[in-house]
Amino acid sequence: MLTKVAIANRGAVASRLVRALAAAKIKSVVLCSEADCDLPYVREADEFYVIGPPPPKDSYLNREAIVKAAIDAKAEAVHPGWGFLSEDSLFAHKLKEKGLVFIGPSPKWLEIMGDKVRSREMMAEQGLPTAQATKELTGTLNEKASIAQELGFPLLIKPLGGGGGIGMIAATDSPSLLKALEASESQALRGFGRGAVYAERLIDKPRHVEFQVICDSHQNSCHLYERDCSIQRRRQKVLEEARAPNIDEIALSNMANLAAQVLGRIGYDHLGTLETLYSPETGFNFLEVNPRLQVEHGVTEAITGKDLALAQLALADGAKLSDLDLNLESAPTSQAIEARIYAEDSLRFLPSPGVLKVFRPPKGPGIRVETGFTEGSAITPWYDPMIAQVICVGANRLAAIKKLAEALSAFEIEGLKTNLGFLRLMLAYEPYLNGQIHTGLASELVLSPSYKSDLAAIGAA
Repeated sequence: MLTKVAIANRGAVASRLVRALAAAKIKSVVLCSEADCDLPYVREADEFYVIGPPPPKDSYLNREAIVKAAIDAKAEAVHPGWGFLSEDSLFAHKLKEKGLVFIGPSPKWLEIMGDKVRSREMMAEQGLPTAQATKELTGTLNEKASIAQELGFPLLIKPLGGGGGIGMIAATDSPSLLKALEASESQALRGFGRGAVYAERLIDKPRHVEFQVICDSHQNSCHLYERDCSIQRRRQKVLEEARAPNIDEIALSNMANLAAQVLGRIGYDHLGTLETLYSPETGFNFLEVNPRLQVEHGVTEAITGKDLALAQLALADGAKLSDLDLNLESAPTSQAIEARIYAEDSLRFLPSPGVLKVFRPPKGPGIRVETGFTEGSAITPWYDPMIAQVICVGANRLAAIKKLAEALSAFEIEGLKTNLGFLRLMLAYEPYLNGQIHTGLASELVLSPSYKSDLAAIGAA
């Protein structure tokens, strides 16, 4: 039995995991940077260790410092959360070498799923439909461009490892392709320590639909339905919901079952999210498997009543699926929607670091707020500018939207700019209300002639 777990992450991630460990009666050790040591979850944890200065490469991406701190704290396991080292196979190997448990899949699955081309090929062999894409692009810049454009424009250049929309850049012609390759490689190197990229054929107005799968180390698997994460800005999710609206129920069920069957059959051994792009014309096209808990896992928890963080802890402790209370008597009937609150303006969507002079999250039945901050906390320029996630549940989709809109209107934040105005307008946007969603819908709203005046009208300009 695990008795003490170190958390190698920050913000809402670390706060969520401190709470999960407390629920499991496991001691928590927060490993934090010098910039984060005064945040509220650090005080709520049983212990904390400062692992380095603010830059991520010196703290949350510093494998040696994290491993040393976990050993010094006499932790038995390390939970990487999501982001940072959560998909780093070298980190998982280092922990294993020191006798520590990595709370996630086996290192080999981090290696396979972290290589987007390799995982795509594996899933295609298993019968999953996949989008058109190249292998890793190698050679000179012009040679890479030549290989990529054989797919035909438009293209999306993507890092071979990593996630979160970092380094994903569209190209519509040869000049923009060269710029996209250079920019994607640079962002991938900074964000993930590896500049390898590949090209994928860009599907017009797809939906981003992902399936929550849970596997154990005995080839048992199940799914907890799907999430729609199509509302994105700069390829970063900002609104997510469960379940996915306006897609045939049988098609969703078939794809969810296939996702669980395939991951179980190949021997995957933890939680994972199988991501797809969907359009009525092409159906579901496999994108990747994220071998970790997703930011948006809360909407799945909200409609199923299952705690995915606790499931992770149990699986890491050797539990079988049959030991976990994951069975649902019938498909969920409620709807949950999550909004990501960022410290960024609602016009240019650029980071807006500062101090939360006023920070009063909404409260009430059916409202859940995940955050790592409190009034007086600083949102620094060192890390992702997400402040909080607000999850609302309703008896149906329109009820969930209404509750989330009211919650966002009641969210009081002063001291820096936020995307609250954008989110409120998005929730009121007629195509969104009607479920006519796709990955370009947020851009359509922002580029609409009335967007700026609408922001001003709600006092968010």
